[in-house]
Amino acid sequence: MNESQEDERKIATTLDSRLNQTLKNVQGLLKGRIIPGKILLSRRSDPPDNSNSKISNNPNSEISSPSYKRSFSHNDVSPSDHTSGAKEKEFHSTSKPISIANASKLKVSTPLGGNLPEEIRKSTMGARATDSARVMKFTKVLSETVVILDKLRELAWSGVPDNMRPKVWRLLLGYAPPNSDRWEGVLRRKRLEYLDCISQYYDIPDTERSDDEVNMLRQIGVDCPRTVPDVPFFQQQQVQKSLERILYAWAIRHPASGYVQGINDLVTPFLVVFLSEYFEGDIDNWSMSDLSPDTISNIEADCYCCLSKLLDGMQDHFTFAQPGIQRLVFKLKELVRRIDEPVSRHMEDQGLEFLQFAFRWFNCLLIREIPFHLITRLWDTYLAEGDALPDFLIYIFASFLLTWSDKLQKFDFQELVMFLQNLPTDNWTHQELEMVLSRAFMWHTMFNNSPSHLIS
Repeated sequence: MNESQEDERKIATTLDSRLNQTLKNVQGLLKGRIIPGKILLSRRSDPPDNSNSKISNNPNSEISSPSYKRSFSHNDVSPSDHTSGAKEKEFHSTSKPISIANASKLKVSTPLGGNLPEEIRKSTMGARATDSARVMKFTKVLSETVVILDKLRELAWSGVPDNMRPKVWRLLLGYAPPNSDRWEGVLRRKRLEYLDCISQYYDIPDTERSDDEVNMLRQIGVDCPRTVPDVPFFQQQQVQKSLERILYAWAIRHPASGYVQGINDLVTPFLVVFLSEYFEGDIDNWSMSDLSPDTISNIEADCYCCLSKLLDGMQDHFTFAQPGIQRLVFKLKELVRRIDEPVSRHMEDQGLEFLQFAFRWFNCLLIREIPFHLITRLWDTYLAEGDALPDFLIYIFASFLLTWSDKLQKFDFQELVMFLQNLPTDNWTHQELEMVLSRAFMWHTMFNNSPSHLIS
C-alpha cells in the first residue's frame, strides 16, 4: 500500500469513528430538537433514487393544517434583478483545516415501506406538534408568568401546534414580551404605531409622495397579485390590499433597502398564521371581508412588526446588490462541495452557478419551492433559530438540494436549470420536510463547530 492509499485509509477510518460517535451522541446533541423517524447515517457509493417515492399520509398522525393547493409560481427572482455581479469572497477561520474532500456522501435515510413500525410512523408523519404530551409541554411553557424563550425555542424547532402558533411566533420574534403582564399593552402600542404609519404614509394622495415612493408603491401593486398565485386565497382583493399596505409601510420605514421583490412572499406566512386566530378549515374558504376593519388593521400590524423583526437580522439581504445573499450562496456552494463532492464537481463541470438557482431560495426562504401548506412548519424552525437563522439556512438549503443528489449528477446544464427551477415537490408531505430539517441539523452539528472544514 503506497503512502497516498494509506492516507486515504486513515481519513476514512477517522470519518467512520466520528460518524459513529455522532450517532451515539445524537440525542444529547439535539437538546430537545427531536429528529423525526429512524435516522440512519450511511455512506453509500450508489444510493437508491427515492426522489419519486410516494409517501402516504396518515391523517391521524400528521400535523393538522389548513388545506392549500400549490403548484409553482413563475414570478421568479433572479440574481440579475438585484445584484451587480459582485465577486465571491472567501471566508476565513483561525481553526486548523481538516480536509474531508475524499469523504463519501453523507445520507439520511428512513424506511419508506408501506408497513412502518408504529413508533416510526408516528414520529415521521409530523405527529410531534399535535402529540398530547408535546401540547402539554407547550402549554406549560406558555402559561408561565415569564415565558422562558430558550425552552420555547427548543420545543418550537420541531413544530408548533396550529392553535398555539400565533402566540409562539410573536414570542420567538420578540414582538410580544415574554412577561405576560405586559403582553396586551405592548401589542396595543405597536398596533397603534402601525395605524399611524399607514395614516401618515399610505393613506395620502400620490401628489404628496416622492417619485421614488410612487414608483415603489406601483411595483408593490404589481407584485401583490403575483404572490402565491396558485393559492386562491391570495387572489382576494382585500388580501392583496393588506399585503400592499404592509409592504409599503415596511419599505418606508426601511429606506436603506426599500421594497425588494421577494419580500412580498415573506409576508404570507405571517398573514396566514395571524388570520388563523379568526378562521378555521380550508384557507380557500377564508374571506377577509368577514372581518372588521379594526381586526384587519391589528392583523396587518402584527404581520408588519413580525416581518420587521425577521428581517432585522438579515438587512444586508435586501440592500443594494444584496451582499448578504451573495455571501450565503457562496457558503452554500462550499458546504455542498464538502458534503457531496461528486454533485458539486458535476454542477461546476456543467457551468452551473449556484447564484442561478439558490439566490431565489435565500431571497424567498423556499416559499416558492415547496407546497404552501408546509411553509408554516418550516418557519417554526426558522423562527426557533433566532439570530442564528441566516447561517442555518445554508444547511437547510444544502439538505434540500441534495435530496436529489443522484438525479443532479445525470443532468446536463439545460436539464439542471429546468429541474432546479421546477423542483418535484408538489406532492411533498411533512415527512419529506422533516427529513430535510433532520439532515440539516446533523450537518450543522458536524460542521458548524469546525468552520475550517468549509475553507478551500
